[in-house]
Amino acid sequence: MSENGKNGLTYSDAGVDIDAGNLLVEKIKPAVRSTRRPGADGEIGGFGGLFDLKAAGFKDPVLVAANDGVGTKLKIAIDAGIHDTVGIDLVAMCVNDLVVQGAEPLFFLDYFATGKLDPDQGAAIVGGIADGCREAGCALIGGETAEMPGMYAGGDYDLAGFAVGAAERGQLLPAGDIAEGDVILGLSSSGVHSNGFSLVRKIVELSGLSWDAPAPFTEGVSLGRALLAPTRIYVKPLLKAIRETGALKALAHITGGGFPENIPRVLPKHLAAEIDLGAFRVPSVFSWLSKAGGVAQNEMLRTFNCGIGMIVVVAETDAARVAEVLAGEGETVVTLGRMVARADGAPGTVYKGTLAL
Repeated sequence: MSENGKNGLTYSDAGVDIDAGNLLVEKIKPAVRSTRRPGADGEIGGFGGLFDLKAAGFKDPVLVAANDGVGTKLKIAIDAGIHDTVGIDLVAMCVNDLVVQGAEPLFFLDYFATGKLDPDQGAAIVGGIADGCREAGCALIGGETAEMPGMYAGGDYDLAGFAVGAAERGQLLPAGDIAEGDVILGLSSSGVHSNGFSLVRKIVELSGLSWDAPAPFTEGVSLGRALLAPTRIYVKPLLKAIRETGALKALAHITGGGFPENIPRVLPKHLAAEIDLGAFRVPSVFSWLSKAGGVAQNEMLRTFNCGIGMIVVVAETDAARVAEVLAGEGETVVTLGRMVARADGAPGTVYKGTLAL
């Protein structure tokens, strides 16, 4: 009570700690500085982030924007107490969607909402975001931290990300010359990435395993840490292939919906992608999920990436050259199939063979 007898409540009494927020800002400043690039060299803390397209080297750019989250993969991070990788996922889900349109990611902003702000937890999350930004070559120029008691319980939190990229006018993908016979290359994923985790969590629940139990599909790591392997960021290898070869016709980021939903998004209506399911190795995590949950092949294909996180469409004569550039940048490249004629009303993705689950 205050001296005049009235309640002397503070914002902190209501559950919002301004000092904790200020401490978080100070903790993350070094990580944010580490993402600076041409066009972005300001400090965080202002009312908005700035980016200079001319300084970044663009002459006649078209801006491309994307936003996304991490989904219920966050529940595993929260329950397992592992917070240093989900920020990478957040960046990856946004910047991979930019590069498939031929755009170079330029800058990123994040939204972090929590019930009770823990500066160390927040710094680990933003540290992951900065890691992802450095890997993608984009600057973390700002964001928002919201402490919302009553909206989120306990240590729960949510993340959203917003990325902006650019491409010179006339260089956006997909190109208009995708043709029957074009080759489909696949780039290997790093694991489950950031889709299908409601099903993943259901399977783990049915298995009776705890997050700190040894992962049944890989050695030397806990189940929680194994499932939290961050989404692969394909930006730099793809940009190099685009710029050095000029041969990429289309790219598709394999996210929720898998092959059948994502590949047709970049194809003309008269063509379908014929995928050889036996052409690539299915990582052990997907085999375990399929067996432990009794998940059928078609459900696996429409829920998970099953080992292929990115699709590349090129002319047959360019396939070897593009694959060589991508492999030189550390990507595992497989030839998945070809573009075939598509009848009216037919699916945009058709399969040969079966997944080696």
